[in-house]
Amino acid sequence: MKVALIQSDLFWENSIKNCELFEAKINQIEPVDLIVLPEMFTSGFSMNAEFVAQTMQGEAILLLKKLAKSKNCAITGSLVISENNNFYNRMVFVFPDGNIEFYDKKHLFSLAGENKFYKPGDIKKIVTYKDFKICLQICYDLRFPVFARNKEDYDLLIYVASWPDTRINAWNILLKARAVENMSYVIGVNRVGTDDNNLNYTGNSQVIDSLGNFVLEPQTSDDVFVINLDKSKMMQNRAYFGFLKDRD
Repeated sequence: MKVALIQSDLFWENSIKNCELFEAKINQIEPVDLIVLPEMFTSGFSMNAEFVAQTMQGEAILLLKKLAKSKNCAITGSLVISENNNFYNRMVFVFPDGNIEFYDKKHLFSLAGENKFYKPGDIKKIVTYKDFKICLQICYDLRFPVFARNKEDYDLLIYVASWPDTRINAWNILLKARAVENMSYVIGVNRVGTDDNNLNYTGNSQVIDSLGNFVLEPQTSDDVFVINLDKSKMMQNRAYFGFLKDRD
């Protein structure tokens, strides 16, 4: 499976400009199977939920559907969604045919007060696409290995994030740990730039295979990175080592 990671700066709480930004970036990408955007890609990591919220029928979702169809690929990333009088940090997975599956962030980042403004999800989400079983996770979820434990024999674990540079060492360590312990590909897509809370982001978006080797080493530039995932090689490693058979 061919995957494009978009590591980008964001316009603070400006959905229109961010949508224009990602539309331009996506339209320039070569043919791929999947495109991954950062956490809260329409707004930055904002606690101003009511102001930045979209709906599942809103302009951002309609744009993702249009782009997924025109590029004949799936697109995933998180944004703030208002639904049933609650706000969610929701990771959507938009299929080329316009169908959508989604995951609502379970572990809300209490240090920044995310739990005061957003409702947590309670369901682990696995989507199936291009013969890959894909587990969707968001930022702070990375610190909780029990929730990510590969009980479903998924093939790819994706983290979209707004992970600041002050704690980037943990990001790098934990992404590799999740890949090794779950015998799975792991993709981590973070943002770059500085937000209006004066938090600096240096990206370090990366891709790791099931043995902990880099498919894409951590990157720090505002750019698009394209990689290929070889499921057959991963399955050979699983069969040979058999680590998942011994899981708790």
